[in-house]
Amino acid sequence: MPQQQSAVKEQQRTKQREPRRYKVFIHNDDFTTMEFVVKVLMMVFFKSEAEAQTLMLKVHHSDKAVVGVYTYDVALSKMRKATAMAREEGFPLRLTCQPE
Repeated sequence: MPQQQSAVKEQQRTKQREPRRYKVFIHNDDFTTMEFVVKVLMMVFFKSEAEAQTLMLKVHHSDKAVVGVYTYDVALSKMRKATAMAREEGFPLRLTCQPE
């Protein structure tokens, strides 16, 4: 039996694009201590002590600052980890993310 050939051609997409990136913001509040914010920045976002201090002061003076840019899954994971640490210590620290 001869094979039938279809008139429909399949086209494969080979172009891949980079995943969308998200900025993670840390917000200022009146209850979370500066020392704790520095600790979170160092432990969760892997900032050096000097960089963490600088970011903490930026948050303190301008109400929020970008602490990193990540893919959505990584941004969400870091936000959850930082929020969990804050709740354990009794702080209302707030982090958000938005597309870059």
